[in-house]
Amino acid sequence: MADRSPNDDHSRHPRAHDRMSLCFEVSPPRNGNSILDDDARRVGVARRVTAAWLRYCGLGALVDDAVLIVSELVTNAIQHGDGGQVTVAMSVRDGFVRLAVRHETPGRPVVCHADDDAERGRGLFLVDRLAAAHGGTWGTSDAGTSTWCTLTLADGRP
Repeated sequence: MADRSPNDDHSRHPRAHDRMSLCFEVSPPRNGNSILDDDARRVGVARRVTAAWLRYCGLGALVDDAVLIVSELVTNAIQHGDGGQVTVAMSVRDGFVRLAVRHETPGRPVVCHADDDAERGRGLFLVDRLAAAHGGTWGTSDAGTSTWCTLTLADGRP
């Protein structure tokens, strides 16, 4: 009998692990764009949870790009949000991985075109380019409290 991975049947039968969410408290807003150390650690946790979940779902090929996307979206939510909570939601459905970050502040983020020597301002540009490279897209909820991104699954899984 051949060894089988726990994910062998995943492409044929969606399971409960096709969805994951992570919610955490963030510090009150501050002046400027700096992030407190505790919040920076939360961004790191979101990256690690995203990577682990994707690997668990058998989607290791998406880890690098998805982790960068989640990192940028969570950082934006912390820097530009007025609320005290951020939620990261991930799902596999209809041939896409969907990554969404929700915060408590309505508003529409926009892609910036940062100068070559700028130290920030490229986050949503990166999200846009990475989503496009994977046949996906990004956007915001109607209220602007959630920013999401989709990445197409190469193998057409449900």
